Amino acid sequence: MNTPQYDLCIIGAGSGGLVAAAGAAGLGAKVILIEKHKMGGDCLNYGCVPSKALLQCAKVAHTQRTAQRFGIEPHNPHVDIGAVMQRVATVIKAIEPHDSPERFRSLGVEVVFGSGQFTDPHTFFVNGHNITARRFVLATGSRAALPKLDGLSSVPYLTNETVFSLNEPVPSLIILGAGPIGLEMAQAFTRLGTQVLVVQRGKQILPKEDADIAAVVLEQLRSEGVQFFLEHDTLRVTGGAGNIQLQIKGPSGEKTLQATHLLIATGRQANLDNLGLDVAGVTLEKGRLILDRRLRTSNKNIYACGDITGHYQFTHTAEHEAGVVLRNALFHWPAKIEQRVIPWCTFTDPEAARVGISETEAKAQGINHQVYSFPFQDMDRAQTDGVTIGFAKIITDPKGRLLGAALVGPQAGEIIHEYVLAMAKNMKAADLSGIIHIYPTLAQINRRVADARLKAGLTPTLKKWIKFIFNLRG
Repeated sequence: MNTPQYDLCIIGAGSGGLVAAAGAAGLGAKVILIEKHKMGGDCLNYGCVPSKALLQCAKVAHTQRTAQRFGIEPHNPHVDIGAVMQRVATVIKAIEPHDSPERFRSLGVEVVFGSGQFTDPHTFFVNGHNITARRFVLATGSRAALPKLDGLSSVPYLTNETVFSLNEPVPSLIILGAGPIGLEMAQAFTRLGTQVLVVQRGKQILPKEDADIAAVVLEQLRSEGVQFFLEHDTLRVTGGAGNIQLQIKGPSGEKTLQATHLLIATGRQANLDNLGLDVAGVTLEKGRLILDRRLRTSNKNIYACGDITGHYQFTHTAEHEAGVVLRNALFHWPAKIEQRVIPWCTFTDPEAARVGISETEAKAQGINHQVYSFPFQDMDRAQTDGVTIGFAKIITDPKGRLLGAALVGPQAGEIIHEYVLAMAKNMKAADLSGIIHIYPTLAQINRRVADARLKAGLTPTLKKWIKFIFNLRG
């Protein structure tokens, strides 16, 4: 083979691809970045950024309606969905320059727009040109996975890629799926005045979380008016624009739901189509990439990062994986992906965040563990802010070392990071208990739940010995 044109060819300009491109160029590599649609990928255009902007708009409307909680006259605001989505678009545009082709070209990255495919294990063909490189990185992301639902191809439906382009009123909305995307959109649209119905095949929302965590979110969303149909299968969908009928079947039989709009939020599917992976020597198993912990495919010169890996599909894990790929692809370091300390958060109100193993997983795996919790309602700052729903809990081994932590409550996605650091450094609950936390803050709950572990260790027998040794008279 002739000398490759580039050190690194990155296919896909989402979070993982952008981090890999910027990092490689900054280290002196010759890099080409190929994107078929929009820079920034799902996170900037259809995911994290627009969804959080929409949730904030919805929170403002909700606060106005519930202002009486703070002794202020409530107001039922008029909501213009088109104007709200324009605000979402404005947020995207404010962040967009950071992910723009101009910025990456200024960093020394060659940016090419177009669809392409491998023609052999060392060559990627795009826009009439053969691109050769020492290493390739697949970072093509994922898209909404569509369920096998009779009639779906004949009715209009929304996904995360189209919902933020709405410009008409949404009187009612059926959402298929009660994972993070489905629930965030359910709460956002409910607070914006839409009647929302959520259909979930399983018996629990947020199925990756403990039942007690999910129950807090479920109760709050129900209190705001979201209707849930748990343990229901979808049979068929009919109708047209503004008039959708969904037939479902649950424990009490069949029923038909009606709404003006339908949103699909039943999971994600990796974008592996039409890349010529077979001729590149990249093996798939049941439609998924086969990867080692260094993120190498079966072709050891082709790596992958981001949603396409099928691992944790978060922007922050895509960035982590991009770093692992760079260390391996450029410097041949035996860097491996983190598997133990992976945090995430569902940004409903209250938020639900977790790191490490859950209580459910610990039980299922037969791990000797202990669980300690503390409610937000006993936190002074939660009382002052009127955000007392939820709790924090930690899972430890018998010696108090942290195995996992979960919070459901205000700013859980921010508070969880203390546990992330603690777990990464193999700390014990006692280490958190001994750290001074600012009063009054919500983050004090981390110390309170750690204190619960210390108090549990103070057995009656131990107290007797303490009193005897130190001559205490209480």
